[in-house]
Formats: sequence, structure tokens, C-alpha cells
Amino acid sequence: MASTVNNKLFPLARPLYWILLLCMVFPFDLVFGSEYQLVTPPVALFLGLMFAIIFGIPFPTFNKKLSKYLLQASVVGLGFGMNLQKSLQSGADGMLFTIVSVIGVMVIGVLLGRYMRIDTKSSYLISAGTAICGGSAIAAVGPVIKANQNEMAVSLGVIFILNAIALFIFPPLGHFFGLSQEQFGTWAAIAIHDTSSVVGAGDAYGPEACELATLIKCTRALWIIPLAFFTMWFFRKNKGGEGHSKVNIPWFILFFVVAMIINTYTPESAMSVMGPIYQTCVFIAKKALVAVLFTIGASLSIGVIRQVGIKPLMQAMILWVIIGASSLAVVLFTV
Repeated sequence: MASTVNNKLFPLARPLYWILLLCMVFPFDLVFGSEYQLVTPPVALFLGLMFAIIFGIPFPTFNKKLSKYLLQASVVGLGFGMNLQKSLQSGADGMLFTIVSVIGVMVIGVLLGRYMRIDTKSSYLISAGTAICGGSAIAAVGPVIKANQNEMAVSLGVIFILNAIALFIFPPLGHFFGLSQEQFGTWAAIAIHDTSSVVGAGDAYGPEACELATLIKCTRALWIIPLAFFTMWFFRKNKGGEGHSKVNIPWFILFFVVAMIINTYTPESAMSVMGPIYQTCVFIAKKALVAVLFTIGASLSIGVIRQVGIKPLMQAMILWVIIGASSLAVVLFTV
């Protein structure tokens, strides 16, 4: 892989990284007024991409860990702004298609990978990332199939590239097709790979879309668990004993549900005190999400993009078009 840092600009890379990261979470709207919400999720992702292309990645390990754990904390924080009963009622329509789409994308992805003669493990990881929740699914399934560093890098690179594109194009597409908040939230949760861009796109479209998209995506992420156990069986059966590693369970989803329960069932008499606290948690979570998108953009250096290769990218794009078009059709006619 190419160097993670542009050597000529290295003296500027580290301090500028911290300055930009602080700008991502600075409450411009609180200090200067709501019209000065300068750093939105798409802007944060774009700045991260530009930073990585120009300067490289000065803190690759820290950047990766920060994006992972800050995203999980953000999702939990958003739960304090959601009503469990209303969310479950609103998300019920998207659950059946979620089940069908997860299974369908995995089957199509594996068959497509074989047809295109893509490395079996890379193809399987790309299919898992497209079917469930992007990088989280790949990170969970990768150790199960004993994927090597190159296979993981290619799969994550493909998903993150398309994930970045999705954040920019989905809100305009939603407006073009005249989608309601509920329709867009359902569509984004099913068709966008990673939780970060799902929440970012939902937030850009509207608060109801963000709430529903987060709920359906987190429900979809729970499929990591059965998929990981199926993967153990599949690769042991087909690869002579591979597939014995532990399963990484997305525990943060449990805390997300707990946050919703706390917000939903807090006594009315206590809301005068607890309500502002919950609102603050949601505000901080949204600011943290902006920082997450910056760190994700900052992980896509030229070296990562070059390493992906045309065939894995084509497989991921075909799967994305299939799930995007089919889910849009279902949403338009059923939600």
C-alpha cells in the first residue's frame, strides 16, 4: 500500500488534522446562530476526503479506532431522542424487506463474485458489507473466515468509497423522487452501506428520516450475528475447516435500545430535569457523528483507492445498484 502520509506535507498534516477535527465538533450554530451551521455531515466527509488526498493519513491507527468507537457512541446518544414505541411502529414496514434484502444480496453477491472470478473471501466480505452494515459487517465476518490484511483492506476500501458517494447523492435523489421523511429513512437504511452515512444522510433529509433510518439500520446490523454463524458453517464446509474464529457482536446496539427505553419510559414528572439532559446527549451525538464522517473520509487515501482494483469495485457497484433500485421501488409503492 502507498504511504499513509505525503512526506512533503508531513509537517502540516498532524496539526491540521487536529484543527479540522476540532472544527467538526465545534458548536458554530450555538455560538453564532442556527444559520451558521457550517459543518454538515456531507461537508465533513468531503473535508476528510480532501485531507487524505492532499496530506495522506497522519494517524491511521488512531483515526480507525476513533471512527469506530465514536460512531458507536453517536448511535447510542441518538437513542435518547427516540421514542421506542413510535419508532418500532414506524419501522415495522421496513423490517420484512430488510430480511429479504439481506439474504438476497448475500446470495447474489457470492454468485456474482464467482462469475467475475474475484477472490472468494474478498467477494464474500463485499457482499456482507453491502447486505448488512458496511465496515461493521466486514470487521465482524473477516476474522471468522480468516481474511488476510489485503482482503480486508480491499473489501473495506470498496465499501467506504461507495459509502462516501452515498452520503452526497442520496438526499438529492430523495428530493428528486419526492420521498417523504418515512420513505427516505427506510430507503437510506436499506440501500446505504454504513451506519455513519445512513445517519448522516437521514439527518441531512430531516429529523424523522434520521430517526427511522437509525432504527432500521441498527435492526439490520443485528444480522451480523446469524451471518457470522452461517459463515463459520459455510467456510468450514467449503474450505476444509476454515471459519473457527470468534464472532464480534455489535453490543452498542443493545445500549442504543436501552437509551430509547430510558427516554420513552422516563416519568413525565422527571422530564423537566431529564429532558434537557437527553436533548444534550442527542446534540453531542450529532456533533460526534460529524467528526466520525471526517475520520472516515480521512481514511480514504489515494493508496487505499488504488488498492481496491476494478473487479471488486464493479461487484460492489452492481450489488449497490440492485439493492438501491429494488429498495426504492418497494419504498415508493409500499411505504
